[in-house]
Amino acid sequence: MKRPAKANGRVAYLNARLLDPESRLDAAGALLTEGTRIADFGPQLFAEGLPDGIEAVDCGGRCLAPGLVDMRVQLREPGEEHKETIESASLAAAAGGVTSMVALPNTEPIVDDVAGVEYIARRAREVKLVKVYTYGSVTRRLEGTEIIEIGLLTEFGALGFTDGTKAVASASVMSRALSYAKTFDRPIIQHPEEPSLASGVMNAGELATRLGLTGIPDIAEVMMLERDLRLVEMTGGRYHAAHLSCAKSVEAIRTAKARGLPVTCETAPHYFTLNETAVGDYRTFAKVSPPLRSEADRAAIAEAVADGTIDVIASDHSPHDADSKRLPFAMADFGVVGLESLLPLTLELAHKGAVGLLDALARVTCAPARVLGLEAGRLARGAPADLILFDPDKPRMLDPDAFRSKSKNSPFEGHPVQGEVLRTVVDGRVIFEA
Repeated sequence: MKRPAKANGRVAYLNARLLDPESRLDAAGALLTEGTRIADFGPQLFAEGLPDGIEAVDCGGRCLAPGLVDMRVQLREPGEEHKETIESASLAAAAGGVTSMVALPNTEPIVDDVAGVEYIARRAREVKLVKVYTYGSVTRRLEGTEIIEIGLLTEFGALGFTDGTKAVASASVMSRALSYAKTFDRPIIQHPEEPSLASGVMNAGELATRLGLTGIPDIAEVMMLERDLRLVEMTGGRYHAAHLSCAKSVEAIRTAKARGLPVTCETAPHYFTLNETAVGDYRTFAKVSPPLRSEADRAAIAEAVADGTIDVIASDHSPHDADSKRLPFAMADFGVVGLESLLPLTLELAHKGAVGLLDALARVTCAPARVLGLEAGRLARGAPADLILFDPDKPRMLDPDAFRSKSKNSPFEGHPVQGEVLRTVVDGRVIFEA
């Protein structure tokens, strides 16, 4: 059912299952967008009929929810456009239901000054698909010694500060960064891994020994995490731990939260979906940093997502071309693509009964928006009309060759999932339709 829209740009989504993780709304109803904003929504909206001059979209009982917020994405632009660009990543994000994504600063050049932040913003405006934000680096050139101008970059739009795939190894530098960023209410996002213990290529253990590969022990992650939590206690700065992978880290975060420290954390779908056996016979598409851990660790991560210890699920989108992955395992680059598999792999937790549907969606909508202070991830009158319409139950197999991303390095080829994005809307504009 469609009616032509008039110049007022009003669109009514009818016969929808409205889902808002923030308010816990799960009800049949309708939603009205006007221009770039949500004008109204609810079970009784348009109960007496649709006024003239409004475009009508029949959702057929499918789910209408806030667009996903992915807070950990590597865009590769500028510097490695053969792997990914802001445009190709935006197309992938749109197809995956991601309406806002935040880029790591480890491009070439590094986003460690105002010019870098402005470049990302300008390119996002030119592409005009999903909303693209960026972090600034914590240290100049990611060298771990000189802190950048956190206040200045905050003023120009940096949402937080991270050295990306590198840990801030110096305790004194991390302490100063936490104190500095606290002044501007910005989080420091850490890749928690003690560098001196992280020279391996997969999880340390029996499997690594059998394969003849050097291992990275889980203690490398928890040691850095526990050090940082002491610094958070000392400084009061906001701290976000990226891509947790093991049970010991979950316990450290759980204890810190119980003590009231300003700490949040995230994981990625591969850490609650796969374990170290996915490496198989040197399968480089399963080489990630931190590495896939034991089955006990995978289960602990899934449980921590379910009980809320882990606040956010992010894709950890790390595109690499074939030449970077089709190498001996020890030489291949770390990372997998994830923008287009984020939603179905997150929904897997709900389909298995580990979490409710609203709780699963919260980890990829309102929770990351809350961490970053974004006006996103919720259905509310006056909020941005960033929406996804999706079928949560449609069965399919993941096919990386069909991904819009320039790179196809996913360990989930042929992985059965349920859930498909049907429409993605940003500021009231349809940017993807299946």
